[in-house]
Amino acid sequence: MAVTEPAPAVAPAARTQSRPTDRPTDQGGEYEGILRRQSQRESAARTYARSLPIVPVRARGLTIEGADGRRYLDCLSGAGTLALGHNHPVVLEAIRKVLDSGAPLHVLDLATPVKDAFTSELFATLPGTLADDARIQFCGPAGTDAVEAALKLVRTATGRSGLLAFTGAYHGMTAGALDASGGASEVRVTRLPYPQRYRCPFGIGGERGAELAARWTENLLDDPKSGVTTPAGMIVEAVQGEGGVIPAPDDWMRRMRRITADRSIPLVVDEVQTGVGRTGAFWAVEHSGVVPDVMVLSKAIGGSLPLAVIVYRSELDAWEPGAHAGTFRGNQLAMAAGTATLAYVRENKLAERAGILGARMLGRLQGLASAHPCVGEVRGRGLMIGVELVDPDAAGPDDSVPPPAPALALAVQQECLARGLIVELGGRHSAVVRLLPPLTLTDEQAIAVLDRFADALAAAERAHTPHPPASRRVTTSRHASGPSH
Repeated sequence: MAVTEPAPAVAPAARTQSRPTDRPTDQGGEYEGILRRQSQRESAARTYARSLPIVPVRARGLTIEGADGRRYLDCLSGAGTLALGHNHPVVLEAIRKVLDSGAPLHVLDLATPVKDAFTSELFATLPGTLADDARIQFCGPAGTDAVEAALKLVRTATGRSGLLAFTGAYHGMTAGALDASGGASEVRVTRLPYPQRYRCPFGIGGERGAELAARWTENLLDDPKSGVTTPAGMIVEAVQGEGGVIPAPDDWMRRMRRITADRSIPLVVDEVQTGVGRTGAFWAVEHSGVVPDVMVLSKAIGGSLPLAVIVYRSELDAWEPGAHAGTFRGNQLAMAAGTATLAYVRENKLAERAGILGARMLGRLQGLASAHPCVGEVRGRGLMIGVELVDPDAAGPDDSVPPPAPALALAVQQECLARGLIVELGGRHSAVVRLLPPLTLTDEQAIAVLDRFADALAAAERAHTPHPPASRRVTTSRHASGPSH
């Protein structure tokens, strides 16, 4: 596989806090000053800045350098946005080409050569028969606006207003997207059970749990007394990201496709975080062979710049002109960067590479579970990986699995940062440590990431493990030997 990005030098975990001598270091405490001014000026809605108190000044591939001179391995990747990592050469070249050409950077929704090239490259990657009969709507720059567009589209096309969504879902932060997400405070959509192997809503997991979830959905739609009328659409993630990195079983996805098709309910698949090779297929629905009616796309399609679209079957194109508009629908730089990214992932088979390397990483992480009882489950698909941390000592007699351990997960995240590794937390209780490395991750970099994570996990587990009285320690083998990593 051809990858133009050179692998950056990776220091051993024990040396990650040293400052490189060939880089300028922070002068006069400006690093601390920037963080202080951010906390004073920005809103209380800050998220990543709270758990990751760093000031990035340079980045390339997997590596970020902070203003204090420290280097970090970035396994957050802009929440999955950076398919090729930071500042990949093909992305920078595409952006410079547009800048140097004198082309207008703001064009509303006018046709341009840059847009035409992006649309052609995107359509070349779409699954199944969708590309042969698709329409594309360029939305505002955030994925949540694309979700809003998708919901508006199916409601317009069907003349219906109801919506089917799933527990644990996350579709964005605007009003309609929040209504469809699992954290909605006011339920205005019908919520369906999303199958989980580890925390199955029916307490059984596996194929049987997924079968019951599908049967529940069918019964709800066919029961004339269920209180649920035929909806405008169903929206689903093939892998729930913010919900805890939970892949939907392929058979269940195919069942959802049959259920919706048989009842003329448009199926909307949210591929904002799962798309562009992240899960080991170019689009996550391809694992199951499902061809949805609408796909919601953002993040990686812009090659690190803001871009969001929906693609859908032409028969749904019932909008009037201006039915969904936005001033920043024509981000030329993002389209150029996106075209380069899509083509690079396709030509270099990075989706297939993500599947192979991701499976290898999952295997090693699953090996940690035998040595660390706090690891409840390791799951994911491709380079979209989650490690759910639990408190095994707090499990009750009726608990099928131990309760989540969000404090431990936060400690692991902090220990990772201390070792130069950036990870994110997610899941229902923020107890899932998430790894979203770029698709250009090398074998050597993957080993470095896993080494640092294992070391951080062991350190956090030691700090959170209650020690027995001194008189008993010699007879308690668990604490005498310490956790293995």
